[in-house]
Amino acid sequence: MKIKKLLLAAAAVGLLAGLSACGDKKADAGAAGAPQQTRIAMVVKSLGNGFFDAAHTGANEAAKQIGGVEVIYTGPTTPSAEGQIEIINSLISQKVDAIVISANDPNALVPITKKAMQRGIKVISFDSGLAQEGRQMQLNPSNAQLIGEKQIQMATKEIGGAGDIAILSASAQATNQNLWIGVMKKVLEQPQYAKVKLVATVYGDDQSDKSYREAIGLLRSHPNLKAIIAPTTVGIVAASKAVADENLVGKVFVTGLGLPSEMAGHVKSGAVKEFAIWNPIDLGYAATFAANEFVKGKAEAKAGATVSVGRLGQVTLDAAGEAALGPPFTYNAANIDEFAKLF
Repeated sequence: MKIKKLLLAAAAVGLLAGLSACGDKKADAGAAGAPQQTRIAMVVKSLGNGFFDAAHTGANEAAKQIGGVEVIYTGPTTPSAEGQIEIINSLISQKVDAIVISANDPNALVPITKKAMQRGIKVISFDSGLAQEGRQMQLNPSNAQLIGEKQIQMATKEIGGAGDIAILSASAQATNQNLWIGVMKKVLEQPQYAKVKLVATVYGDDQSDKSYREAIGLLRSHPNLKAIIAPTTVGIVAASKAVADENLVGKVFVTGLGLPSEMAGHVKSGAVKEFAIWNPIDLGYAATFAANEFVKGKAEAKAGATVSVGRLGQVTLDAAGEAALGPPFTYNAANIDEFAKLF
């Protein structure tokens, strides 16, 4: 009897252990079966910049549409490559799935973004690009040729086809700014712009106070100046304020790339007749959607490959791994109020 009881007890213990193990396996399976959140970090040039705040709105829209995507919005307090490197190091430690970045320097960030890619993190640059070896894809907001041409056309129109102009850029290392400035200089070589003279190019480092000081310097150093082109949302606001403060509204015109919400007052004051920009909400949306496509293995980093950008359709990578959205849009007194409500 004792042996029988012992056998029954052992069998009962074995049954309970089996049920417990089965329960543990189910719990593990349930955890494994749970949908995993994709984490996409958007690293901008600097925090507090309206353009990138709007891009963040677009990123959140893409995340909501895709589902199961968390957007981590971050950037240095002032635009520097060192600040972005420190942030990317932290994101590598956090094991994010993708990094979407507007680079403060095209080359200085490459070693750290290479490290990220070696760890399986997808890297997409947008707006201001990384060198090709440091990312899977660069998403340009528009075609560089069209952006450069547009700014010269606007400035020339505002000054009546003749006179001195100057450029107030962001940092001297900003990839996109330098590309556009290069195009502008080439455009000015065309016969129809023979009477338009570029007298100076200065850099405000995308900081409001420095950009303002540089604009004041241009106005005082070049008394015959008729227009300032600022291909930066920070610079165009600073230049507009400088023109107003120097009582030069109607004598010196400001144009370039700006945000409608920040430029509405300057358009109404007459310091700015028209300016251009793509939609940063669309740009942030497209970059985030593309990053998710790479994370899910639906996109390849090769020439000729097409990448879905959700509601904006598809873009095609060129030999340099770059793709572009549409041409820049013109904003003026006729439409500024409508768009200022959006971004």
